[in-house]
Amino acid sequence: MKLNTIDILIILAYLASTVVIGFALKKKAQTSKQSYLLGGNQLPWYMLGLSNASGMFDISGTVWLVTILFVYGLKSIWLPWLWPVFNQIFLMVFLSMWLRRSKVTTGAEWIGTRFGFKGGAKASHVIVVIFALIMGLGYLTYGFIGLGKFVEIFVPWEFLRQYIPLDIPPQYVPHFYGIVFTCFAILYSLLGGMMSIVWADLIQYIIMAISGIVIGVIAMMALSDNPLAVPEGWMNPFFGMNLDLDWTGIVTEVNQKISEDGFSLFGVLFMMMVFKGVLVSLAGPAPTYDMQKILSTKSEREAALMSGSVSVILMPIRYFMIAGFAVLGLLFYDKLDLMVPGKGLDFEQILPSAINEFVPVGFLGLLLAGLLAAFMSTFAGTLNAAQAYIVNDIYLKYINPTADNIKIKSINYIAGLLMVVVSIIFGFFAKDVNDVLQWIVSGLYGSYVAANVLKWYWWRFNGNGFFWGMVGGLIPALTFRFIFEGVLDLYTFPLMLLISLIACIIGTYTASPVSEDVLKDFYRNVRPWGFWKPIREKVMAEHPDFIPNHNFKRDMFNVFIGIIWQTALVVFPIYLILMEAVPTIVAILIAAVCSFILKKNWYDKLPKEKTTEIQS
Repeated sequence: MKLNTIDILIILAYLASTVVIGFALKKKAQTSKQSYLLGGNQLPWYMLGLSNASGMFDISGTVWLVTILFVYGLKSIWLPWLWPVFNQIFLMVFLSMWLRRSKVTTGAEWIGTRFGFKGGAKASHVIVVIFALIMGLGYLTYGFIGLGKFVEIFVPWEFLRQYIPLDIPPQYVPHFYGIVFTCFAILYSLLGGMMSIVWADLIQYIIMAISGIVIGVIAMMALSDNPLAVPEGWMNPFFGMNLDLDWTGIVTEVNQKISEDGFSLFGVLFMMMVFKGVLVSLAGPAPTYDMQKILSTKSEREAALMSGSVSVILMPIRYFMIAGFAVLGLLFYDKLDLMVPGKGLDFEQILPSAINEFVPVGFLGLLLAGLLAAFMSTFAGTLNAAQAYIVNDIYLKYINPTADNIKIKSINYIAGLLMVVVSIIFGFFAKDVNDVLQWIVSGLYGSYVAANVLKWYWWRFNGNGFFWGMVGGLIPALTFRFIFEGVLDLYTFPLMLLISLIACIIGTYTASPVSEDVLKDFYRNVRPWGFWKPIREKVMAEHPDFIPNHNFKRDMFNVFIGIIWQTALVVFPIYLILMEAVPTIVAILIAAVCSFILKKNWYDKLPKEKTTEIQS
């Protein structure tokens, strides 16, 4: 084990700070349901933005990004569009404001503002709660397993067993580590709710920012003394129909990795990523911690600013670290231990192996504390979101609508502990992190798109259509992995979308339209653009001073500029690490020009400050 005493003390100091935060904010968080679940809507947008960005700085994502940068070079900047990473731009430009205007506590509660509370609306409410809890359990399980496996690399059980009188089988060592460290996340998130999560995320971001800068500087110093051997085209972000990267004679094994990934037809892959990414982004945020951060803001203006700040806070620092690790891996490939027992060569071991090899004493503890915090941040944020659905959309809606604050506090604790226990049980049955992650991305997100696009932009869409659209998407999304075995999930998305869309249309026209009063209230409060003409005309007849939303073209232009801006924020730290002066300057200039355009065409057009109260 490479961990020094000072590294261990840094990690223990971080864990102790999370406990202190939880106890310090316990009393304030328990003053009301809104204080616990949404921070009382009093947290400033920049703190929520930093917390949101920090929650996205997870270990598994960082491992994957280091791996793809190593393998695909600058072309790897497009691969996060699989998620898609540019959904934050859609949120920044218009969707965060629309969501915040709805004045709700959770995504399931939002259903009532859009579809009412009768007939199909009840079924749609139930399916959203189920979807949110399944996704929450999936992410909690993912974090639990990943955290344990990561800790095991740096703290081998052979070292620890001499101090702990337990006989744990090797296959369950990651689970033991996972249980130990998630206990800290459980403690501060259960005690202090959203406020403690945000403050703990602040500490985590500071740690990761310092660590990222240190790693980047180490890589730049190493690069100045050693030549970088990469294939032709590796430093070029642009591409044709084929990838055309040949690692033969450099690291020949990488060619096998590219073949296994299925990314050789890069042009086709890119078009599919854009197609799926735009639809996923138009659907709005899934009912996870990202949505809860938006709902926690003070106003629609601050919701937009919070989402906009995520790219600025996250991208440069994160990619400075990612590029640093990738460059160190390329320079000293022969020193890395990438062999995994029973699996063979695994390029996803580049990050942990590089940490073991190149990070100095002291900074190793800081970096590991930050990466542990990243897992705990995602875990705590997901747990908070799951609690919100159990308390707000099950207990208060169906079991005890008149519960006092003491009962709500108790249910919050019980709900949180229940979710954690179930996720740990799931963790014992899941094969690995990637297994859980693929299930979340290919299954759950695939079922989400059609119904959640239509809910914003089409007035005739009703709760019955939403329910069957979600079901019609979920079933093929979860079964296609077995029907089309070996096929990249992205390529089955159009068929999945078509089935879900047909279910949406059939479900909609086999039930009555949503009540006009519900639709008029929703349209007047949220003011979406889209196919709302019949409702818009009635609202304007009743409220002559109402101004409809005619900003579709402006919003789409801002989204286009915003995606270029976000991509430039990703590119410039990579070129900076590579010490490529001209591309670095060009990327910074592109980001500056896009920032100026967004200042004039987005920031200056935001609504003036006005707090939007959440319904109690």
